[in-house]
Amino acid sequence: MPVFRLDDRPVFPDPELAHSSGVIAVGGDLTPDRVLRGYAVGIFPWYSEGQPILWHSPDPRFVLEPCRLHVGKSLRNRLNRRPFRISMDTAFEAVVAACARAPRPGQDGTWITEDMLRSYKGLHDLGFAHSVEAWEGDDLVGGLYGVSLGGIFFGESMFALAADASKIAFVSLVRQLERWGFSLLDSQVYTEHVERFGAFEIPRREYLDVLKYCLTSPTRRGAWRFDDHGPYGSAS
Repeated sequence: MPVFRLDDRPVFPDPELAHSSGVIAVGGDLTPDRVLRGYAVGIFPWYSEGQPILWHSPDPRFVLEPCRLHVGKSLRNRLNRRPFRISMDTAFEAVVAACARAPRPGQDGTWITEDMLRSYKGLHDLGFAHSVEAWEGDDLVGGLYGVSLGGIFFGESMFALAADASKIAFVSLVRQLERWGFSLLDSQVYTEHVERFGAFEIPRREYLDVLKYCLTSPTRRGAWRFDDHGPYGSAS
């Protein structure tokens, strides 16, 4: 399959034409408009420092249905103790920066380049990108961020500086997404970490159909806050 070169127009090729590696296109820019258009057709940017911008549409896709969230017994017990203060959209840039610094097994450097950070900060300012934070006192010890469109949340990255901090932030987010009626959390590619919560792979064709359905829902745009259930909800 060919890899397409993007020009100044914020348009993308058919994601079903992606290379077996998942790469569908190279080039273009990271303006919020282009990035959102990519997400809306199942394509997202992912590249390392020194590379051109690479756009991906992997097959299969790794997803989680919020209503099927699985929380193991030990983590449930930890949630019951409420070890962290969990917030939403209070430290977006700090979360992204911490994700960029977090070491990844088998990975040198980070794919969260300065250009990516600026792009997602722009999406956050526009009310499309969101973060969840875990705090110990005034210290940010874990969190995650991603992009929301319609009834789908595209998870981008997470980090933890304290045991279970990112896990508890993740569970808090997924439970809130379920209460808001979200249909899917897209983790994009397989990770053992998210698989533990009930995520699974689906063919790209099926994913694109589900994505289209998710985008029929209105986008919950603007700063996010937990509802009256709070970030922990029912931990038992």
